[in-house]
Amino acid sequence: MQWPGRRTKRTRSVRFKLLAIALLPTLVILPLLLGVMMVRWNSKFDALLTSKVNGDLTIAHQYVSHILENTGKQIEALGQSVMFRDLLSSGDRGQIDDFLAAKRRELGLDFLYIANRQGRVSGVAPIQARPRVDPGWPVISQAFLGGSSTGVDIFSNADLAAISPDLAARARLDLVPTANAVPTDRNTETRGMVVHSASHVSLPMDEATGVTGGTGAEADGVLVGGLLLNQNLVFIDTINDLVYRESSLPEGSQGTATLFLDDVRISTNVRLFEGRRALGTRVSAVVRGNVLTDGKVWLDSAFVVNDWYISAYEPIVDSFGKRVGMLYVGFLEKPFAQTKYESLLIIIGAFLFVATLSVPIFLRWARGIFKPLERMTQTIARVESGDFDARTDINQVQDEISLVAEHLDDLLDQVQERDKRLRAWNEELNARVDARTRELRDANRQLEATTKQLIMSEKLAAIGEITAGVAHEINNPVAVIQGNLDVVRDVLGENARLAETEFRLIDEQVSRINMIVTKLLQFAKPEEYAGFIERHAPGEVIADCLPLVQHLLNKADIEIVCHSNATRLILMNRTELQQVLVNLMVNALHAMPDSGTLTLIDEDAEQDGKRGILISVRDTGTGMSAEILGRIFDPFYTTKRREGTGLGLSISKTLIDRQGGQMTVESEPGQGTVFTIWLPEAT
Repeated sequence: MQWPGRRTKRTRSVRFKLLAIALLPTLVILPLLLGVMMVRWNSKFDALLTSKVNGDLTIAHQYVSHILENTGKQIEALGQSVMFRDLLSSGDRGQIDDFLAAKRRELGLDFLYIANRQGRVSGVAPIQARPRVDPGWPVISQAFLGGSSTGVDIFSNADLAAISPDLAARARLDLVPTANAVPTDRNTETRGMVVHSASHVSLPMDEATGVTGGTGAEADGVLVGGLLLNQNLVFIDTINDLVYRESSLPEGSQGTATLFLDDVRISTNVRLFEGRRALGTRVSAVVRGNVLTDGKVWLDSAFVVNDWYISAYEPIVDSFGKRVGMLYVGFLEKPFAQTKYESLLIIIGAFLFVATLSVPIFLRWARGIFKPLERMTQTIARVESGDFDARTDINQVQDEISLVAEHLDDLLDQVQERDKRLRAWNEELNARVDARTRELRDANRQLEATTKQLIMSEKLAAIGEITAGVAHEINNPVAVIQGNLDVVRDVLGENARLAETEFRLIDEQVSRINMIVTKLLQFAKPEEYAGFIERHAPGEVIADCLPLVQHLLNKADIEIVCHSNATRLILMNRTELQQVLVNLMVNALHAMPDSGTLTLIDEDAEQDGKRGILISVRDTGTGMSAEILGRIFDPFYTTKRREGTGLGLSISKTLIDRQGGQMTVESEPGQGTVFTIWLPEAT
């Protein structure tokens, strides 16, 4: 039950409010402060780890840049040295090869050779190498232009084998199935990632062309050197030693560095298991997508082979500007995560210890307040649900709460008495309101029906009076025209045949005027034109109407579908019923000028508890809008422009209504139209 005039409010037990007051500092505010501090500390801790690994990546990047820069400078210095130029001028291939071999070992390169624009090699180390000189490499093309260039390039296994079978063997790695990696059908990686450097040199003409006894002229050439990074453990271990010096990480953590060709580890100190490096394993799909596909730097936790590492990845771009690999550094995440968890457990344990000691004391103090208040709340709830006999009955030491409970019981006694009187008054008032409401509803319904009848009666009476007068006035001149036309025919005699066509047209138009006048009179005074009423089977009347519209059926591809299911008879003048059906059929055929289906159905049907027959005329034509449907039965309203009078449907509805039937219509634009006629059964 809800008291009159009282708004429904959300309620909460006083127990929770008192408990909140007592426990809020210990169980809410303190945990929130601790939580905020822990979240902030955790985010700062993670940011610190990310910042560290970013710095580690910067050191590794600088070392790789140093290798590229230093290799380029060494190749350029070698190409410009006096000793090198003197050897080239001497044309002694043996001395050149020995010199290149010594310099290759000195510079720590895997190959070193001299070539001209035609791809002819003038000196090479190792001596058995047959390198492929491709001017399409940006490094070499830049050198031919007179400069020097160094970059990372990817050599096919065939290119490496042409230099040295050992390089091709070193580049070949069996791919190891790796968790979280992108699926692949490849089993091996045979390509090599090479630090590729070239510098311009001037070759004697005979060296450039291969013709001995040169003229002393010079031609462009290149000095090319390279260092294969695949399984170059010295290279990757140097990076690891630079980035993660001894004691730079906490106990239990481990720093790692890796060089990737595409997503395959070709040089790494990450261990697959004890004693074996994770060569041939692949990077996780998410890292590959971010770094190789999107070209971004990854600074986050990542799964590396078999554990989680705080990782940093950056793409490696070759001399063509294409991302061909990645440089990685990172350290094991587990020791740092363990430190965070231990700190969190210590703080939570301390908080629980304090809460265990203080919460029972707070609860004991709060219970002495909220127990009586809850008793009063329960009593009020029972009263609101309809139990007016509910009372608090609190018997305890007198205090403010018990006094309030006693006053509440007194007020409930008064409310119970007043409720009895209000209920009696309410029942009496409801009975009176229901009776008056029924009377008003019936009166309003009768008033609406009477108003509609008055409007229609006045409208039809006015139209009937006008149309009757107009029809009688038209009949006189039409009769004069027809009579004079007959006199003209008699006067002309045989000569009247010369204007036979004109006379026929005048007769047709006069006949049409007579037909319109007859319809007007029939609409205005239908009782004067009512014929003999007899019982008919609706199916037979429909069948008799079809020949009357056959001339319209021949003009278009119209399919006629008839379903005669009625077993009852109707009482109506046969001519009038035919007039109604023919009018509906003609309208339906006009709505289907090219093709369509005209469906005629008669069946038994009850309406308002009365037995009768339902006749449906359905077409698949253009349909009608809601605006047209609202006026379709109005006299003189037509959509046929010159062809119609607007009286057909109005007269048809009048004839059906006079027999105690009903005519309705349903239509939608483009969906066709259905006219339905219900007539009572003949008794």
